[in-house]
Amino acid sequence: MKLTPLDIFQRKFKISFRGFDVEEVDGYLEDIADAYQLLLNESDQLKNETERLRQDIKEYINREETFKMALINSQNVIEQMKDNAQKSAELIVADAELKAEKILSSANNKLVQLQNDISELKRQRIQMEAQITSVIETYSKLIEMSREEHIAIEQEEQIVEPFKQSI
Repeated sequence: MKLTPLDIFQRKFKISFRGFDVEEVDGYLEDIADAYQLLLNESDQLKNETERLRQDIKEYINREETFKMALINSQNVIEQMKDNAQKSAELIVADAELKAEKILSSANNKLVQLQNDISELKRQRIQMEAQITSVIETYSKLIEMSREEHIAIEQEEQIVEPFKQSI
């Protein structure tokens, strides 16, 4: 049975011949009703405070879950960023290796071409030397033949000279 301060205050007792002093009983009941009202008010306040605290706890739990999710999402984003950075670095390295390989290939091709050019120039030099040597030898022989011819002409002139003088 739930009593209110009004129930306590309105409670009437039978008065008997040697009963209690009505004013004293009424005063006491009034004090009890006031004390009971204070307890009820305090109980209501505590119930309200308990409900408010329960709501706060729910809100804090929701916030905690939100923070946990945000932390997990942040960690996932960080991991994705690390993975992307790693992949990007790998792509850069692969691209650099490919470019380096192309540069080396181009340099090797140029080296082979230069070696071929040098070989061709050496061949041309040898050919030119042979041609020049041949020309020199030809002119040398021509000069020698010209000398011999000149000597032969001089000898003929020496032979013919005495005949010329006699005529």
